Amino acid sequence: MVNFHATWCPPCVAMKPNLDEVVAEYGESINYERIDIDKDPELAQQFGIRSVPTTMLFKSGKLMWKHSGIVPSNELGKLVQENI
Repeated sequence: MVNFHATWCPPCVAMKPNLDEVVAEYGESINYERIDIDKDPELAQQFGIRSVPTTMLFKSGKLMWKHSGIVPSNELGKLVQENI
């Protein structure tokens, strides 16, 4: 799971607890990275990030799901569960 965010973005700040909850629940079952688009703009461009927060879920290197905006932790957890 990858989350593209920015420090100046209020929705990104609001999304962080949802991500933290899912990561705590699934622990070592998932790999998780947060990427600041201001610190790594090339990576954000490579993945076509147009708005933040954008969360992406990969399985075996294949993109399974991508969403821009806040995602409730229960919905995010369900997506993770379906793809692990």
